[in-house]
Amino acid sequence: MDRFKNILVTGGAGFIGSNFLNHMIIKYSDVNFINLDLLTYAGNLDYLNVVKDYPNYFFIEGDISDSKLVTSIFKKYSVDGVINFAAESHVDNSIGDPSDFIKTNINGTFNLLKVAYDSWMISPFKHKSGFLHSRFHQVSTDEVYGSIEQGSFNENSAYNPSSPYSSSKSSADLIVKSFNKTYGLNTTISLSSNNFGPNQNREKFIPVVLNSILNNVPVPVYGDGKNIRDWIFVDDNCKIIELIFKKGLSGESYNIGGGNEISNLDLIDLIFNSIITCSKNITDYQINFIDDRFGHDRRYSVNNSKIISDLGWSNDFSNFHKSLDFYVKNYINSHF
Repeated sequence: MDRFKNILVTGGAGFIGSNFLNHMIIKYSDVNFINLDLLTYAGNLDYLNVVKDYPNYFFIEGDISDSKLVTSIFKKYSVDGVINFAAESHVDNSIGDPSDFIKTNINGTFNLLKVAYDSWMISPFKHKSGFLHSRFHQVSTDEVYGSIEQGSFNENSAYNPSSPYSSSKSSADLIVKSFNKTYGLNTTISLSSNNFGPNQNREKFIPVVLNSILNNVPVPVYGDGKNIRDWIFVDDNCKIIELIFKKGLSGESYNIGGGNEISNLDLIDLIFNSIITCSKNITDYQINFIDDRFGHDRRYSVNNSKIISDLGWSNDFSNFHKSLDFYVKNYINSHF
């Protein structure tokens, strides 16, 4: 992080953003981290209690779509790097009402890009003094590629989103790419598989499974439960985002897959097996199969080879089963 001094992290009170800040603020004491978060239902400042009093951490409550606010932050802190975690991300909510997804994921990302361009550049491909190193990193998702029956998507695969959520993230990615190609803005994009770990909102699949089993309520499962997702422990994703931000090439996208593809039904069984090792009151679980989600993708899978070959990632991921077991036990201890 030698070249960056003041990094704006948006959505830093959310799930992945808070884990990223908890890692980075302590590791890079000579870099200022400015956390801009609207504190919607998915944001919680308690996630940052460990670092809230660090001198290199600053929090601002606000909307990434607010041009005046974002501009004032860039000026006040001389922001020279942006990592955009801020997003509406729950697929069911996007199907019910896409409005917030369009506002935050598309308009918000565009606003951040425009302010970054105005702050760092004189004109296309000409940087202001002191900002030649500046970078905008977009945190995206493997869902933009859509479903794949066999094999895995690489970074050259076409986007084929299915939901308003993944469509809004696809749109944001394309706007990021356009600012790189048209204006020369230094940008990178990471597209990760499903994350799990501390601070994840209760609406997400693994917390839903945990709460259902622990409260003796049938686990709601869409369709036949055989949809396959690739899971990655959030700490691993954060470390690779750090690597991409430091070493990734401008204009490039990088897939981040955990290499842990598993059906929803098999994942529920793994979670149950973790629960019963530390909760003797739980002896069984039930599943409530519900009507399938509209536009439900069958299988996600991304190829990791680019971060290994181009960035030197060692493919050293946390053990999936150990990480899941660790998360389940800590979840039970903190919530029950």
